[in-house]
Amino acid sequence: MNQKNVFDSDLVLCCNSPMTGFYRDGFCNTGEEDYGLHHICCRVTNNFLVFSKSVGNDLSTPVPQFNFPGLKDGDKWCICAHRWLEAYNNDCAPDVYLLSSNIKCLDIIPLNILKKFSVDLD
Repeated sequence: MNQKNVFDSDLVLCCNSPMTGFYRDGFCNTGEEDYGLHHICCRVTNNFLVFSKSVGNDLSTPVPQFNFPGLKDGDKWCICAHRWLEAYNNDCAPDVYLLSSNIKCLDIIPLNILKKFSVDLD
């Protein structure tokens, strides 16, 4: 899809095991039909998974009919920018892979905040 990351470079693969992304292509690609804005590639934590479930988005329970294995601590996953920001505001934001996060997330979250959670830059 040739979408860009937060540094305006080619978006890097987030994860293909489990297969992530709104389009289930391994990338945090987005489009008009992506109402959730699945822009942020993160390394989920137990703390984040518990928080997400508490606000109505259970990412840890497998859903076999959708080929979703359920996430566990340490998995990489494209999450919604608004959910990441909500987690940040509740002190449970997961770490972020900036090279794999879509530039569109900068419409919602400032880069200086995301950089504090970066795990793919020195």
